Amino acid sequence: MKHRRLALAAVAALVLTGCSGSGSGGPEKDLDDPANKDIAMRLVSSAENSTLDWKAQYGYVEDIGDGRGYTAGIIGFCSGTGDLLGVVERYTAKRPANALARFLPALRAVNGSDSHEGLGDAFTTAWAKAATDPAFRSAQDAERDETYFGPALERARADGLSALGQFIYYDAYVMHGYADAEGTVGFRTIRAQALDGAGTPSEGGDEETYLNAFLDARVDAIRKEPSHSDTSRVETAQRVFVREGRLQLETPLVWKVYGESFRIDGR
Repeated sequence: MKHRRLALAAVAALVLTGCSGSGSGGPEKDLDDPANKDIAMRLVSSAENSTLDWKAQYGYVEDIGDGRGYTAGIIGFCSGTGDLLGVVERYTAKRPANALARFLPALRAVNGSDSHEGLGDAFTTAWAKAATDPAFRSAQDAERDETYFGPALERARADGLSALGQFIYYDAYVMHGYADAEGTVGFRTIRAQALDGAGTPSEGGDEETYLNAFLDARVDAIRKEPSHSDTSRVETAQRVFVREGRLQLETPLVWKVYGESFRIDGR
């Protein structure tokens, strides 16, 4: 009887603490948990900036030749897709006299193209210098959260996804955007293609099966973009985490992206 009571107590403890069956040793947490969000940002930074130090990327800016103009900041905001403009508009609302405000007309004019007209070295220098201003960093954080992180998290929660699934959605939002654009396939289409082959957990589907279907659709999307034909961001990173069952982003996380190796040992 003593052993039976101990076994029942152990089961009760698991229920009361909400422990994950994935071996994380603690309650399951969403991607907006501060530790998980930091891991997500490090994972994105490994692909966007070849480093885990995402907080050092607020001043990053260059044209990487992908047809989207300048790529800049903590998740690769682009002058050709409107989110870089959004950052500068947010910053200007807080600091009207900032050094980037004078480039707003040019940023509006080049939106939708890869043009540098009215920008150039003066713009990139001003962007890098602005990174020392907390208000500028906050503007980047807000654009990331409202345009990418928040919508991805909301959709992932509705689909019943774990922290890993939430990250996979977020990274797809960052790289592809929500909707299709000329020459690109957006998150909405990638998800629709995944649903053709698998059900989400909220529909009673198996999460790992669904995530692999989503990643298959994402690989197809990447291969349709000449500038993003390398699929290692999926195949030797996110696919590895799914295969290893790290649904709560349990560390250590070990992956490769674009030929470089990375590792996160703790939170």
